[in-house]
Amino acid sequence: MFILVINCGSSSAKYRLFDIAKRRAIAKGVVERIGQAGSNLKHETDRGVLKSKISCRDHYVAIRLIVDALTDRHHGVMRSKNDIIGIGHRVVHGGEEFKSSTVITPKVIRSIEKYSELAPLHNPSSLLGIRACSKILKGILQVAVFDTSFHQTMPAEAFLYGLPFKLYTKYGIRRYGFHGTSHRFVAEQAPKVLKRPAKNLKLVTCHLGNGCSMAAIRGGISVDTTMGFTPLEGLLMGTRSGDLDPAVVFYLMEKERLSPEEISDILNKESGLLGVSGVSNDMRDLLKASRASGRMAERAKIAIELFIYRIEKYIGAYQAAMGGLDAVIFTAGIGENNPWLVRCIENDLKGVVSKKTKFLVIPTNEELLIARDVYKLIKMKKGR
Repeated sequence: MFILVINCGSSSAKYRLFDIAKRRAIAKGVVERIGQAGSNLKHETDRGVLKSKISCRDHYVAIRLIVDALTDRHHGVMRSKNDIIGIGHRVVHGGEEFKSSTVITPKVIRSIEKYSELAPLHNPSSLLGIRACSKILKGILQVAVFDTSFHQTMPAEAFLYGLPFKLYTKYGIRRYGFHGTSHRFVAEQAPKVLKRPAKNLKLVTCHLGNGCSMAAIRGGISVDTTMGFTPLEGLLMGTRSGDLDPAVVFYLMEKERLSPEEISDILNKESGLLGVSGVSNDMRDLLKASRASGRMAERAKIAIELFIYRIEKYIGAYQAAMGGLDAVIFTAGIGENNPWLVRCIENDLKGVVSKKTKFLVIPTNEELLIARDVYKLIKMKKGR
């Protein structure tokens, strides 16, 4: 029995196939440059890696190519697409409506469409993958796993903005939070590492990649998170500004004569580590640049220091919000691969947090969590 996990972007479709009996992924890959020249497929199994140039005009073709690769005589891992018992889709935005993973129905699809207004770069791509699977893998149960659902437990004082309340009731303007699948996965692993029940733990989880967010998790429940109405709020990120005085937006639009689209590009694509350093959005490049000399080295150092400062500031804030802190967990690309960063933050906060507070690195596995959610819903439908 296999569960297929799909994560569609605007020009890509990542996938991972899980064998439920073996409780592990047996194949993974990605179709890139969908709808563009130079499309390619990367397909990995225990037998090796297959890379091939392909023609892929849209997400329907991408899903068909994925299924073909999984069932291929030489490179596949299953005999037929009918061996798949469930499909899990990562969906970024589920608004306030979805508080847990949900079996996809026409009603759920309409809701995902509705929330596309709040996640125009993400939800439409997920819908393309869902619709393609509905045709190519017809009749197989599909599940939407929302990035926002884990944070729906935040209290009003954590998710509301200081705006007229009618704007919340009319337009849903509030803090939603993202990366929920990753935060939930590492929060579920932490009790095993700490050998303590989840209900007794106060955690801060740090998902640090090109996109970065943190969450305050008390008793296994998200009570606050750094990202807000969009993934732009919070920490300094690869190319996103993070927290910013809103008046800066109006000031820049006037001074630089910028359109809404242009200011959005600056805040989302030209800021963060890239904007501050002028070097790169990649921490590896910044570390290399910071060891050199000259003006660019200084800017690289400042970008790194700003990145760390924001993380430390939120750790302190979340410790206060939860009334204590048992562990800080680092995960995702930067969080998992930079032990110096963990040591630096731990040393900086020695006088701030308790001596008993643990600083841990726990690799995230969002796809595995999605597969587990799919299997759980399959069993529920079968009445087990």
